[in-house]
Amino acid sequence: MKKENLAYFGGPKAIENENEWLFHWPIVTDEDINAVADVLRAAAMSGTGITKQFESEFSSWIGSKYALGCCNGTASLTAALFACGVGAGDEVICPSLTYWASCASALWFGATVQFADVERESLCLDPDDLEHRIGPKTKAIIVVHYCGYPADMDRINEIAKKHNVKVIEDVSHAVGSRYKGRFCGTLGDVAGLSMMTGKAFAIGEAGMLLTDDRYLYERAIAFAHYERTGAPSRYNPVDRQITSPDLLPYIGIALGGVKHRMNQTCAAMGRVQLKHYPERVAEIDQAMNRFMDKLETIPGLRAHRPEAGSGSTKGGWYLPCCHYDPAQFGGTSAQDFCDYVRAEGMRCVNGVNEPLHLHPMFHTADLIHQGKPTALAFGQRDVRQGKGACPVTESISDTVIQVPWFKHDDPEAIETYFQAIKKVADALKN
Repeated sequence: MKKENLAYFGGPKAIENENEWLFHWPIVTDEDINAVADVLRAAAMSGTGITKQFESEFSSWIGSKYALGCCNGTASLTAALFACGVGAGDEVICPSLTYWASCASALWFGATVQFADVERESLCLDPDDLEHRIGPKTKAIIVVHYCGYPADMDRINEIAKKHNVKVIEDVSHAVGSRYKGRFCGTLGDVAGLSMMTGKAFAIGEAGMLLTDDRYLYERAIAFAHYERTGAPSRYNPVDRQITSPDLLPYIGIALGGVKHRMNQTCAAMGRVQLKHYPERVAEIDQAMNRFMDKLETIPGLRAHRPEAGSGSTKGGWYLPCCHYDPAQFGGTSAQDFCDYVRAEGMRCVNGVNEPLHLHPMFHTADLIHQGKPTALAFGQRDVRQGKGACPVTESISDTVIQVPWFKHDDPEAIETYFQAIKKVADALKN
């Protein structure tokens, strides 16, 4: 195969028509539609009864004592920060390679974010770049199981315990992922996750907070679920989930001044999706490992996945990636490689999220009009970082590519997509 025969340069495409069935998600059946319609007919969208059923079922499945349905994943992570006592002048540590929702709300509490680098292999928080960043005002470490890959929770928890710092898991990419046999979301002090359309567990615009700590759970309720604090309302006249003496004086008003209640149409769909999720995730895992096994026969491509037999898995494989070595493809950049593959009719994107430690939001934004950047507004030490502070994160776009996210295990179809990427790889090696 010569380079000029690639579709990018006018040659025939490897895939003329994409098989949409392979990628359509979430899988919505009449069971989902009927469950949502029942909520609408009952005008119960703003209630909590169905949501509590979903919370109970979800916590039982994942292995967490408490689950709290939220309006979205960002809300669940914001509540987790509040639950951990993050406030003015505090610091939280977060990997720079993540979506802004993992940590941006810390600024609204008057806290600041110190970003840490990630491991090149896992793309998750690097424990070797963690401990030296902990200071006297560090309240929490945010761990992101990036692209569904479980972070090194043993080492991170050990460091957190040593310094008496809370661990918040962002499980938005990793619902169903396991770390040494245990589900992600049950490994730290508290977890938040997104269930928006597009994620592996997709039920609309929704989120969930998880914890085994009753006090953290009650603080999350007090922050944004006024209807569960014990004050009478038209929906829940005698609903009191608050028992902590320091929270009881404030029942009836959300301490965060916001509402995070999950819409019960999402909760109803969530109950249905959860029934089928283990089976569907198992098929995704089988399909993605089939594809990745094939990709790894091409020198220069390496799957982003835990080692087989480690007890760790990628769950629903949200944002499947592989590591890319330009040297194996005649120095072709990841961007050009992906351009060539897309021209063949296959989904392929280079890079992932941009480094957060370089974003002006965390350097200069004066969100609360204090006449100075909010990151410094309450006397915290200056932990803002420039280029070179997180070198792995800053170089990821050159060495990582996103590949198709198969939802069904169709060996013949998967072979077709493999041949498309192999066509490009073979042409670039000539």
